[in-house]
Amino acid sequence: MHRGISTLVRRPSLAGFRSLRLAALLAALAALMAPYARAATAASKTQRLAAVPPMGWNDWAHYQCGFTGETILNNARMLVKTGLAARGYNTVTIDDCWMLKTRDAQGNLQADPGRFPQGMKPLADAIHRLGLKFGIYEDAGSETCGEFAGSGQPQGGGKDHFLQDARLFASWGVDYLKLDGCNVYARTPEGKVEAYRKAYAAQSEALKSAGKPIVFSESAPAYFQDTPAWYDVLAWVRQYGQLWREGTDMANYHAKSAGKPRFKSVLWNYAYNLPLGRFQSPGNWNDPDFIIGGDSGLSLAESRSQMALWSMMSAPLILSSDIERLNPEAIEILGNRAVIAVDQDPLGRMATLVRRTATVDLLLKPLKGAEYAVAVLNHGESPAHVRLEPAELGFAGGARCTVDAQDLWSGAHATSLAALQADVASHDTAIWRIRPSAACGKPARTGTIVMTAGRSLESLPGYTRCLASSAELEECAGGPQERWTVTAGGGLRSAAGCLAAVGGKPVLQKCNGGAAQKWCYTLSGNLVNAGDKECLTNGTAVETGQPLSMQSCGHNQANQIWSLPN
Repeated sequence: MHRGISTLVRRPSLAGFRSLRLAALLAALAALMAPYARAATAASKTQRLAAVPPMGWNDWAHYQCGFTGETILNNARMLVKTGLAARGYNTVTIDDCWMLKTRDAQGNLQADPGRFPQGMKPLADAIHRLGLKFGIYEDAGSETCGEFAGSGQPQGGGKDHFLQDARLFASWGVDYLKLDGCNVYARTPEGKVEAYRKAYAAQSEALKSAGKPIVFSESAPAYFQDTPAWYDVLAWVRQYGQLWREGTDMANYHAKSAGKPRFKSVLWNYAYNLPLGRFQSPGNWNDPDFIIGGDSGLSLAESRSQMALWSMMSAPLILSSDIERLNPEAIEILGNRAVIAVDQDPLGRMATLVRRTATVDLLLKPLKGAEYAVAVLNHGESPAHVRLEPAELGFAGGARCTVDAQDLWSGAHATSLAALQADVASHDTAIWRIRPSAACGKPARTGTIVMTAGRSLESLPGYTRCLASSAELEECAGGPQERWTVTAGGGLRSAAGCLAAVGGKPVLQKCNGGAAQKWCYTLSGNLVNAGDKECLTNGTAVETGQPLSMQSCGHNQANQIWSLPN
């Protein structure tokens, strides 16, 4: 025993001394670098937030301000009881109206004691005990949209509460924050965009300092829809949060008009979201608002359509209904594992609009593992029969190209199909998961080139116009003249030739790969010609019947913004 001890404490050799010095140096260096390592780890965790589109439930579209803590907790329990939580709907978020209009003496937000007599922390704890996450709502302005206490600067300027509120939310166990954009203070109308950016950047920094990961849902873009600044805001929100509302709210449920149709709202939100695929990537999601499938105002066919379309767009799946009142058929639609898997695919790609007619949209979405999702929306009033050959989806191989397919609603499998076929009921959407045969190769980047054409809740085709191979803008009709392929070299090829800029005009030429036939597609949606450095422009407006031309690129001009195949 004593010999062992004396051996352990003997004077170290020169080599051992050097080892000790090296160890001490490494320890000191590690201590010096620790803050940076912690920062890198925190940044890594931030980047991993919402790696796939968030899923959950929010009270707003069904209840608005008509809820209590028990309403929220009961819907959380029903997510578990129905099995929807096990399918991924795991975050329960309280929207506006949860707080008082004033803060306490310390400047903290106060939960409305009438709605939450025990406060917010016990409710968050109860939701966490169910195995779910807890989300909450605030506003980037001085007041929320419902005129309750906001986190932003007071009107006229002053101190904001972003950091104080973020720390309070973290102490309650908040996992998800939705930050609205009513009543944001801007010194001048011209400074509105910068005021929003400052507010959302401040909230983002506050959440990073809150002490726990919190997913950040931003509403900033929605306050600029239909203005040139919309695209500017869409370009910067992804720096600060994980998802963002970019447009109009989904139509709400109201008990006095419970049967009022709401499908037009679904189509409108789908219409403005679909062309924005260039802004989205894993960890950053375009959010076309709530899933109201199964709730009053939507048929089962319309509920299938919303689930399929949101999944094809890799959109957040956030239910907003009374879960207890959903019938078994609605639960089956909302909980369809195969459709949810399309939404949650790790590639996070938004679907390409392959073809649009007056009543039918055809979508294609790449999935991990060389598979694809195909959807056909029938927004017309009559049934539609569809037959889709792989070539229309961009696959090569001719007759040798076949696909194995699963109908995601029925679950039926079929192999070696030369075409997908379905009878799609009015307002319904067919959706398949396909695996092409080896002869098909990878699909070309093929589909429509569309221009946004103004707000219209009355018709989906009214939202977009299609570029035709005649170098004209026309009402989308789904004909071969509206089919374009984006080549690897930046060309835009149709069956009639390649789009080129010659003498200030767009023309069709025999494809040669020259500079006049190469196009740069910008984040703002401009098609800039590599030859003359000008933008493809539709006359002086976004309507059909105007001559296309090449003009100097303006700042987010509506008649210069295009959506290409993804």
